[in-house]
Amino acid sequence: MNRAVLLASLLLPGSVVAQTSDPVPAPRPSAQAVRVDVAPVLDGHLDDAAWMRAPVLTGFVQHEPFDGRPATERTEVRIVFDRGAIYIGARLFDRNPAGIVHGEVRRDVDLKEQDAFIIILDTFRDRQNGFVFGTTPAGIEHDGQITKEGEAAFGGPASSPRSGATGAPNLTWDGTWKVVTSVDSAGWTAEFRIPFETLRYAAGAVQEWGLNLARYIRRNNEEDFWAPIPREYSLYRVSRAGSLSQLEPPARRIALVTPYGLGTARRDFEHDAKADVSARFGGDAKLGVTQSLTADLTFHTDFAQVEVDEEQINLTRFNLFFPEKRPFFLENSGTFTVGTPQSVELFFSRRIGIGDDGRQVPLLGGGRVTGKAAGLTLGVLDIQAESVTEGGALLAPNNNFGVVRALKELPHRSQVGLIAVSRLNTDSTPDYNVTLGGDARIGIGDAVNLDLWAAHTETPSLSGASNAVNAAASYTTRNWELGLAA
Repeated sequence: MNRAVLLASLLLPGSVVAQTSDPVPAPRPSAQAVRVDVAPVLDGHLDDAAWMRAPVLTGFVQHEPFDGRPATERTEVRIVFDRGAIYIGARLFDRNPAGIVHGEVRRDVDLKEQDAFIIILDTFRDRQNGFVFGTTPAGIEHDGQITKEGEAAFGGPASSPRSGATGAPNLTWDGTWKVVTSVDSAGWTAEFRIPFETLRYAAGAVQEWGLNLARYIRRNNEEDFWAPIPREYSLYRVSRAGSLSQLEPPARRIALVTPYGLGTARRDFEHDAKADVSARFGGDAKLGVTQSLTADLTFHTDFAQVEVDEEQINLTRFNLFFPEKRPFFLENSGTFTVGTPQSVELFFSRRIGIGDDGRQVPLLGGGRVTGKAAGLTLGVLDIQAESVTEGGALLAPNNNFGVVRALKELPHRSQVGLIAVSRLNTDSTPDYNVTLGGDARIGIGDAVNLDLWAAHTETPSLSGASNAVNAAASYTTRNWELGLAA
């Protein structure tokens, strides 16, 4: 590094709570799922016989505005499952139903701006990663993947700027599930059906997952959690989640193929005797290699159905980072992140398939394997981009992109990982880039995090510094927040 930066930050007195010491951590709550032969009908009412068999989960406590106090409104949750899916029913009582804020009707909208109910599932019980599903009284779908307790990389919402806290999941991931809601004079109700094939989990007949539930009451600026979490952390502090036992998810492997065909016909009747006809075929596939390892394949990748980017205005000298929205790159995209999102991004998939001038670069095909195997979180990607020419000039060469990532999750929010990233010009020109990196996080208690990452890169056409190292430490409690980075 050319220079070292030393940063120490202290919370403003106005944001410091009145308590003078941390409370004793509350015991983590536990729940049991009940198998049913007849699944409940999703109609926004918890009157099916299946719901009557499930224990009622209550005891929500405030996270905001009065940490640790009982919730101002009663919430009851029931959980059942059958061979195909897990069902979660929530009855959210409200003594002032006219004050319920329905909010925007848009997928993945910010749930803190309206009344909402949220589910966190740590399906591998590694206490660091998971899935989030949420809805509002308007019945919208809000979902994402949690990596490193909410430290989303570029491609999802930014994490909290505080190094000790946790931020938000990667909302660009969209799963297949269903929710139905209803509002009445006693409050509102939400019924979820989350297919097991949408989730990823370990092998085993009977499993225990991490679980947390949250309710937002907008008019009170209130956040209520089933498993209490200190206010210095967010809902995505998966290590503080409760447990859901007696689940019996099926041992199955997914197989999903999405083909496409694109044809064009053009004729200039004044100059051409025949029409110019062309056709292009391709598609994507998602295959289960094992119960917890998924392969994504693509051939002649098409971007026609990808959601358009939100417009951004850049008034700085730094590049803008637009989130990745192409389905091929989305699942488990957090696996490829190194360090923390505030410090480094060694692999950014948006560089693949888009030229320096912003135009699309055709992708011939590629493969991607992500998931867990042999106690490791793994990510492997290889994709071939085609060349682009215009008027005889080469605008983009044939490039092959490859990434290999291995991560080992350890107790107490700790982990170590390695990554290798390459770009190889497959034409005759000797042009390539190789980046090697490693990172580690050590959690000490709930308050202390130690982070370290190092990287080395090589590009034949460039000279100068090719190494980078970063070390950071944070201390976060209810009253104090200290950070140090170099």
